Amino acid sequence: MEETKIKEKAQFKVSKGFPVLGTSIDRGGVNFGVFTRNGTSVTLEIYENYYDEEPAFKYVLDKKENRTGNIWHVFVEQARAGMSYGWRIDGPYNPEEGFRFNKNKLLLDPYAKVIGGSLDFSEESIFGYDKNDPKKDLSFSTLDSAKSQVKSFIWDSRGYNWKNDENPRHPLNDMIIYELHVRLYTINPNSNVEHRGTYKGIAEKINYLKGLGVNAVELMPIFAFPLNDNPNLNPITGEQLKNVWGYNPVNFFSVTSNYRYGVKIGEEIIQFQDLVFELHKNGIEVILDVVFNHTAEGNELGPTLNFRGLENSVYYLLNNRNPRYYENFSGTGNTINSSHYVVKQMILDSLRYWVSEMHVDGFRFDLASILGRDSKGNWIGDLSLLKDIADDPILAGTKLIAEGWDAAGGYYVGDFPTGWAEWNGKFRDTVRRFVKGDNGVVSDLATRIAGSPDLFEKRGRKPYHSVNFITSHDGFTMWDLVSYNTKHNEANGENNRDGTDANYSFNYGVEGETNDENIIKLRKQQIKNFITILMVSQGLPMILMGDEFCRTQFGNNNAYCQDNYISWVDWSRKVKFNDIFNFTKNMINFRKSHCALRRDRFFTGRDLNGDGIADITWHGVKPFKPDFGYHSHSLAFMISGEDYIQGCKENDNDIYIALNSFIKDLQFEIPKLQNGKKWYRVVDTSEESPNDFLLEPSIVKDNHYIVHSRSSIVLISK
Repeated sequence: MEETKIKEKAQFKVSKGFPVLGTSIDRGGVNFGVFTRNGTSVTLEIYENYYDEEPAFKYVLDKKENRTGNIWHVFVEQARAGMSYGWRIDGPYNPEEGFRFNKNKLLLDPYAKVIGGSLDFSEESIFGYDKNDPKKDLSFSTLDSAKSQVKSFIWDSRGYNWKNDENPRHPLNDMIIYELHVRLYTINPNSNVEHRGTYKGIAEKINYLKGLGVNAVELMPIFAFPLNDNPNLNPITGEQLKNVWGYNPVNFFSVTSNYRYGVKIGEEIIQFQDLVFELHKNGIEVILDVVFNHTAEGNELGPTLNFRGLENSVYYLLNNRNPRYYENFSGTGNTINSSHYVVKQMILDSLRYWVSEMHVDGFRFDLASILGRDSKGNWIGDLSLLKDIADDPILAGTKLIAEGWDAAGGYYVGDFPTGWAEWNGKFRDTVRRFVKGDNGVVSDLATRIAGSPDLFEKRGRKPYHSVNFITSHDGFTMWDLVSYNTKHNEANGENNRDGTDANYSFNYGVEGETNDENIIKLRKQQIKNFITILMVSQGLPMILMGDEFCRTQFGNNNAYCQDNYISWVDWSRKVKFNDIFNFTKNMINFRKSHCALRRDRFFTGRDLNGDGIADITWHGVKPFKPDFGYHSHSLAFMISGEDYIQGCKENDNDIYIALNSFIKDLQFEIPKLQNGKKWYRVVDTSEESPNDFLLEPSIVKDNHYIVHSRSSIVLISK
């Protein structure tokens, strides 16, 4: 009777609706749809405001009238954009059987485009169990979570005027990716932007990005996520730590409001669309770092926000022996059950939404190997969701980039289906070890420079399916690689146990920052070696934000929880290390100017066009005599510019590179050129700016070149 009074008061009318998940605005009302298989009763509640604790309207869906298969649906007249809503699902609460239904919890819509309010994990009502009961998650909470103020919003994202927006569609082998975090990139007051830490702030840095030469930004997660779900305190300052990186999504359709400028709910979508539009207008693609491997609901002691209360045993991989517990391939408490059809469809719908309605150009999938596992955790690759994503017609032409490992020990780099590019962790580790001066890596370095054919030369894949990087958000910055022997994560509140110990770093005499000019010079020289190797290697290069001007995190290699000076990009270093910025910019331009560095096929080591020069030749200090021995610390190679390369309008220069990570200078004899051509020096990382990169290359008069200790050279033929 009470429900009828509320309904009449609000003048809402309902009809059967249609079985489409999420909300669909149509004909003076809104259609609502949600999936549950074992739920016994489904209730929709609509609120005038997200902070209201009592709904303006609620309706118990009829099992016969409002259900098609396992999708419950209803059309509500008078419902409109801007209203809040949520679902209540009744059903069995038996965690030991995998069921965690609780009608006291107002659940978010997994397909919601906007989420109002901010998640507060200290709010007891959002937990499905009584946190004060010694039985923990086996107990049952009677608290109504509507008071948490976190609710789904009705939103129509189709109303945005994209004008003449066009995706830049850069070929993969022409791309230079720049990984950045929306907030951390501009939140520092010295970033000199008006809208610090927001989508608008990134738009204010577009001219900087264009000047650097990158043509794609990879945004760290922008799906809605909680900031305050980290219980740890900074043991040094006492401040509450935040999961600022965002790798803990609430759902897969909502843009986080954490980077919104202003307080108007839903404005985050418009501001994100504005950013995409402006980046596209300037020829820069947008790649989203997406997290489909787990959610913010965490393990059995986490909150009940949506998936857990809708159909726990479908959305998550549960332990076979005791379904009370979750499989934890993600290392964050739970694992999405991406082999289930309903979950597959949700992920595909999410990707299609971001491409069709938000105009993004591609995705980098966090812990992507989880999406290649079956319900038992076995790797199935070509039979998995990964293949469905690669073959999806709406996603055709988008960039698909995988992080090919997970927290359960799976490492499948090179094994992803055709159509996928992959972060090449072996490239990262090998280059770090070579520059550091480790033994036994020269042979593997040659393989990595050649595009890692051992990993990618199969299934019709290309060198550019290897995403080459030396640093990323996860680990040391490039400056810290040459400034710290060990990680320094004490501020994370985990007694320095978090973060990898396999950094392959070296401090060159002092741990951390120093005023010693000799150490600083050597560190900058090593940075230039890293940048040189990255830009002359076959594959798709990626740069971490701020590495171009020696950004530091003060030795913290896992700064996911540091929303402070540790992880904020310090733009004053752009002035202090402007020489490294210029070198990086010049190396990016050099790569973009030479097709020979962006090949669309793997090297063969053979003369392909009859000019007597192989597509690549390997050398040591003597031509054609590379030293791949255990104690070798040098490598040279020459790339022919005469080969046909797709997209290259004319022949390129021949390019000769010599790398010396030995502690002594080495004299390299340079291979002779034919047809009267001569060698010209472009790069010598032992030189200081501006002589480290010559905009006007200088002729090499001798047939040899002394490559100084821990330095690199690049020559071109003319």
